Amino acid sequence: MLRASRLLKQGAGALARTSRLATAATQHQQQQQRSSLLTNTTRQYSSYQRGPDNSEKETIVKLLYNIGSKKEVEQYLRHFSSVESQKFAVIKVGGAVISDDLATLASALTFLNRVGLYPIVVHGAGPQLNKRLEAANIEARYEDGIRITDGRTLAIAREVFASENRKLVEALERLGTRARPITGGVFVADYLNKEKYDLVGKITRINREVVESSIRAGCLPILTSLAETPEGQILNVNADIAAGELARVLEPLKIVFLNEKNGLYHGTTGKRIETIHLDEEYEGLLREPWVRYGTKLKLKEIKELLDTLPRSSSVAIISAEHLHKELFTHSGAGTLIMRGHRLFGKRDLAEIDSDRLRDLLVQFDPAVASGATTVASYCQQLTEMAKSGAGEYWIYGDEPYQVAAVVIRRPNQGGVSVLDKFVASRAAVLGNITDNAWKLIIRDHPQLVWTVPRADDNLSWHFERADGSWAVGDDIMFWHGVDDWKLVSDLIARKSSANTSAGVLAGSAPSAGVRAYSTMTRPQPVSVFSGPSAGAQRRTYSSSSSTSSKGAPLRVGLIGARGFTGRELIKLIDGHPRFELAFVSSRELAGKPVPGYSKTQLSHVNLSASDVGEIAKAGHDRVDVWILALPNGVAAPFVSAIDDATAQLAIAEQPVVVDLSADYRFDVTGQWVYGLPELHRKNLLQNNTGRISNPGCYATGSQLGIAPLLPYMDATRLPSVFGVSGYSGAGTKPSPKNNPEFVRDNLIPYAPVNHIHEREVGHSLTRITNPSYPFNSKNPLKVQFTPHVAPFFQGIALTLHVPLRMSMSSKDMADVFAEFYRGERLVHVTQAVPLVKDNAERHYAVVGGFAVPPSLAAENGLPLGSDSSSGGVVGSVALAERRAVVNVTLDNLLKGAATQAVQNMNIALGLDEYMGIPLVEEPVMSLD
Repeated sequence: MLRASRLLKQGAGALARTSRLATAATQHQQQQQRSSLLTNTTRQYSSYQRGPDNSEKETIVKLLYNIGSKKEVEQYLRHFSSVESQKFAVIKVGGAVISDDLATLASALTFLNRVGLYPIVVHGAGPQLNKRLEAANIEARYEDGIRITDGRTLAIAREVFASENRKLVEALERLGTRARPITGGVFVADYLNKEKYDLVGKITRINREVVESSIRAGCLPILTSLAETPEGQILNVNADIAAGELARVLEPLKIVFLNEKNGLYHGTTGKRIETIHLDEEYEGLLREPWVRYGTKLKLKEIKELLDTLPRSSSVAIISAEHLHKELFTHSGAGTLIMRGHRLFGKRDLAEIDSDRLRDLLVQFDPAVASGATTVASYCQQLTEMAKSGAGEYWIYGDEPYQVAAVVIRRPNQGGVSVLDKFVASRAAVLGNITDNAWKLIIRDHPQLVWTVPRADDNLSWHFERADGSWAVGDDIMFWHGVDDWKLVSDLIARKSSANTSAGVLAGSAPSAGVRAYSTMTRPQPVSVFSGPSAGAQRRTYSSSSSTSSKGAPLRVGLIGARGFTGRELIKLIDGHPRFELAFVSSRELAGKPVPGYSKTQLSHVNLSASDVGEIAKAGHDRVDVWILALPNGVAAPFVSAIDDATAQLAIAEQPVVVDLSADYRFDVTGQWVYGLPELHRKNLLQNNTGRISNPGCYATGSQLGIAPLLPYMDATRLPSVFGVSGYSGAGTKPSPKNNPEFVRDNLIPYAPVNHIHEREVGHSLTRITNPSYPFNSKNPLKVQFTPHVAPFFQGIALTLHVPLRMSMSSKDMADVFAEFYRGERLVHVTQAVPLVKDNAERHYAVVGGFAVPPSLAAENGLPLGSDSSSGGVVGSVALAERRAVVNVTLDNLLKGAATQAVQNMNIALGLDEYMGIPLVEEPVMSLD
């Protein structure tokens, strides 16, 4: 690994591979459990609706696979479907969202409806109304931020509201979602102040039956914010106020305000505020100098609203594009605002409610639940430790005891505290109370160490908050804010010899551990943290102190963002717990906002090679990893600029460079390592230069289909590959190959000989052969490859014919591939033929559909490894029989490009290889 994690790299590839083997045995059982849980989840929806059909179930499965981890999405689905349908969410939609992002909005609402949820939509039309008023030469007038509405203005407002309401309803119905336009009859109002504001209303009553009848009929209610007096006079009401009043009556779990900015942003740092707990943070926020005018008014209105609702309710400020991520993942995407509870930190057990702490530990602490320890004995040990002077302790929690943490500091630990327990209920996780508790803990303990079992479901939560980690036996030790590696080494050695398990106060013997890393990005209920056991050790220190102290993110510079792969990279980095974009460069898009990125407000820039060199001089202070997503032949000036600028920096301070072009895939200088982890992981782990050449899409799939058969191939014949790609593989530069009209009902062959991927496959596979293989460094492998463009957008299907020097049945082949890829999380092996439609927009490759021609050897029962010529077959017939047919599918933009780049970045930066990459236990398969 690059940076300080370069220690102990020898053998790390074998360790990573071996430690994943144990996960394969449980995949079938987990798939059955997932199917059962999904069935149960879909049955829990309100009796108002019919059960989801097959298409709805497929959408739910896609949600589980692509939005977040299976566990967290199912958790939210159960949470949202546990209440009556009208109590799921009230969504306020600004007029600008309808005018500028209607398709995304309709798609987002349709998605929610497909998983059995019925959001209630209240929309405004401010920008549209202003435009119509200007066209009619009517001046828009405001008083105290309220639109003064006379008769002419109201008449136009009614037309505009009806028109915008109809647009949204029609957009939903085009997607097959039933929606009901409701332009009146819900809000009853009196005049707010007729003399001052004229026809503006103050809502006095909500007719909820109109909304509920729409849901009973299976339709999404789409409301305007116009109200009526008891006498029938129509009044104008601000849509924000109308949505808030509706929420007060319905008491939904979620109130969502959709805006184009995707949340609230900190006025000093410019970063998006992820979570606000009003009980804990409201007064401090109002004192911030940047909280003024509209921001202050918005916070006050939200607080007043939430103060009248159940504590389980929350407000989300989010864009339509990121609505799913905000609702169904712990990481969220916009700004989540809730009341929460005040947190406490105590240094004496006598100051806390021991009964409520006991109840929390009994329910959610595995050490207590398993009988390894009791609450009474644990508390007694804490008390005795403090009395004897052997150490001191802190207890953290919230008022209702939904979360509790115990931190210990001993005199001989160099001022480093130990997070001994961190236990949270499901409600605390859903309410993000764990994040607030974490902030309080690290405020009091800037240097912190803690240990988590390898099998814990929530490891990514810990990786996200840690500056480094070390795997020890069954546990992983994490640290935060500890920059002195010698101090970390001393702590590891001391704890390894302490032989502790149930917290730092009790002990048990260690056992051999298996890797079971999670890819979640926000906390699930967190179990007991225990000290590391003795055993095999592997350091996974994530980066140098300059980039990761105090949890700093790893900054990414992306050069070439206009293409399809660049867009997918932005999405992946947006969901990655450790990466954030520092620069996104595109000549054509310079100055425009970066779409699909929610961590900060970021615009495209146009960086030249010299600009990149100037930035690179600062090392990790500016950028930790550069991604070059450029056409072939363009990367060299950028690479040279980075190399020249960082030549005087220590190697641990030099940035990683991942090149997605073919420019360095044939490098023989040793400066560049080929980034196909499943075949070159050892080289990636031992790489000292930080220069990684990302493989091509066709080349990735072809190598995955050929590599397991290398020992069995016939050295006198060449394998052939028939490849078909979606037209996104032809790039964004206009051409017949990426013109949807031209490729419709068509299949276009191109580059029938000497395609660069043809050379890449042979060159790269030869690198992993050994002298005993039929093909090796003295007899380099070559392949025959013919690519084609098909009418679909993304995805690749490959059919490979691999000549063999021996007979092999299809079962033999399946066994060889299953063993070769055992434990790999992004390569799935199946007997069935994989299909492009099952693999598109997914991050893994599928290898399957194994077949061999009918063989006399097979008929005669000859074993694997026998020469079929011994069965009496000779000449070309024998040669034709001795071949294997393999099918491979992958997404050309993901595993064929962006996902693989993230894999390589994770490895180079010392992170878990799969961090930030959505994983599944089993691939989607349409064919049995």
